[in-house]
Amino acid sequence: MSIYRVAQVAAAGGPFEIVEREAAQPGPGHVRIAVDACGVCHSDAIFVNAGLPGVRFPLVPGHEIAGRIEALGEGTHVGWQVGDRVAVGWFGGSCRHCTSCRRGDFIVCENIKIPGWAYDGGYAETVIAPADALARIPDALAATDAAPMACAGVTTYNGLRRSSARPGDLVAVLGIGGLGHLGVQYAAAMGFETVAIARGPAKADFAEQLGAHHYIDSTADTTVADALLALGGAKVVLATAANSDAITATVGGLAPRGELVVIGADAEPLGISPNELLMSGRIIRGHPSGTAQDVQDTMAFSALHGIRPMTEVVPLSEAAEAYQKMISGAARFRMVLAVS
Repeated sequence: MSIYRVAQVAAAGGPFEIVEREAAQPGPGHVRIAVDACGVCHSDAIFVNAGLPGVRFPLVPGHEIAGRIEALGEGTHVGWQVGDRVAVGWFGGSCRHCTSCRRGDFIVCENIKIPGWAYDGGYAETVIAPADALARIPDALAATDAAPMACAGVTTYNGLRRSSARPGDLVAVLGIGGLGHLGVQYAAAMGFETVAIARGPAKADFAEQLGAHHYIDSTADTTVADALLALGGAKVVLATAANSDAITATVGGLAPRGELVVIGADAEPLGISPNELLMSGRIIRGHPSGTAQDVQDTMAFSALHGIRPMTEVVPLSEAAEAYQKMISGAARFRMVLAVS
């Protein structure tokens, strides 16, 4: 048996430690992946702090995985072979028997297999994952770019392409941090008249660099809603900021039949009245991540349009520091562990 390293947490909220384990053979329908890179996502904190039922310790987080197949389990030879470059994201496999799965809506599987929860995640040199979680990485993407695409990338890309907006429509992206800096790039590449919304006038130049046609400073005297209406009203607002008050402030700027797509997580309720929705027929919906095929689509689109995440890359041995930087907000964009 070969030995590999993982960065694990021994108990809920505990410190990270680097330990060695023996590599196992993948079971039927699974593959073993040699991890090249793994993104450090804010959602990792949910599992590190036992924020969902069924979290088991010691825990190896990480659901933004990019690597190479190094072993195939029984029944996984069709379509995959050793050496293939693959990514695994928030969607780490489905049960295939719940009502959602039977309807083909795998991303809302009632028993979804998120890496770092259902099985050991990517803060490791090796991961064993179900074959239905695999997305093929295009040659044009480095592993450190592909890894964040498996969660942050697919969430923003899918949120936009599955929205009601069409090329030429006014689309606003609330927040230009870890999710939003990708959202602005995708929106512009999809042909939307793109608005970036963030705090402070200093971010206007950065928003323009990302491809935004307009910038709204949410701290200015004019409200965000009024600023959007002055541009004609937003067909879609993609809310990436994890701030319920900021999300609420955009609703009045939606055009009739406009859509608020929420992907920024916040435990506080939205302060939206029914009257803001009824007369104009506005829509609010939450949007989850995306399946393995969605991840593959995201990476292909990103490669085609030259879209890359902005990352800070550190070695696996610095997983604890990377995690703390992400939690504290010191990492403005994406932290990525370079594993091999």
